Amino acid sequence: MKMINALLAAMAMSTTFAFGAGGEAFTDPAKAGPDFAVQGEYEGSLGDKKFGLQVIALSEGKFDAVAYRGGLPGAGWNKSTPTKMKGETTDGVTNLHGLSWDAKIDDGVVTGQAGLVKVNLKKVERKSPTLGVKPPANATVLFDGSNIDAWESGKLVEEGKRKYLGVEARTKEKFQNFTLHLEFRTPYMPKSRGQGRGNSGMYLLDQYECQVLDSFGLEGKDNECGGIYSISKPDLNMCLPPLSWQTYDVEFTAPKFDKKGKRTAAGVATIRLNGVVIHDKRVLSKPTPGGRQSDEKPGALFLQNHSNPVVYRNIWVVKKGAPALP
Repeated sequence: MKMINALLAAMAMSTTFAFGAGGEAFTDPAKAGPDFAVQGEYEGSLGDKKFGLQVIALSEGKFDAVAYRGGLPGAGWNKSTPTKMKGETTDGVTNLHGLSWDAKIDDGVVTGQAGLVKVNLKKVERKSPTLGVKPPANATVLFDGSNIDAWESGKLVEEGKRKYLGVEARTKEKFQNFTLHLEFRTPYMPKSRGQGRGNSGMYLLDQYECQVLDSFGLEGKDNECGGIYSISKPDLNMCLPPLSWQTYDVEFTAPKFDKKGKRTAAGVATIRLNGVVIHDKRVLSKPTPGGRQSDEKPGALFLQNHSNPVVYRNIWVVKKGAPALP
């Protein structure tokens, strides 16, 4: 009985945290703990040079940090090799060390030295320029928070008065050529690593997976956020910190077949993550694992369940003849 009561108590706290494949997963920033306030993005300068910094929480006051010359990814980074550092919080102050860096984070400000050069960075919260974009008049609205009528599977996730779409969701309708917009939020899972950290997936035609994952601060591989699994890594890792609402905007052209059923042209996708092109007219040479289909024919939109509380909102499609993304 004690075990059952404990389980029920844990379920009742699901809007604060859940237990995914990699451990506790927070969905409420107010309950995420002090490390959550430190992790995130910072912008400013080293001497007279613009720099960006991403700080990744690893739990128990420990952090990874990555510094970018020119600014943050998608906001000035010159794609030179980033500087990687380690951080640890002591007495409320997070100290960063790596190569020539000797800096501290205190109340959202990074100060210190990088060699002989002064460091001065402040915390920022970037938002996708397409966040909250409304569907055009000719769109098919798949999810607007009111119901899940467009889905053969999936469930509503309630957080206070707001309702989101949970994972393991598949549309009733199948699609071919389209423009897609969706918004997603990965949980904060500081004790988890790799594929156990905020994992889901956006399957186009139920067979081409573009990863949804907390890959904030990582290199940007084909199995990380923005990657087309087993086909192509993103041109840039545009993943924002966990618990940020993020956007995918997709322009998709389906494969073509002749009268005998032989494929004459592969599918092609242009994908924007948080407003930045990460795949430009990427040729999809083959289906990826994990979807229901592998025939490259019209298919559903599928949002994968990987035992992490990822949620979605504002999902719509403009079918066939959609205008090019701006």
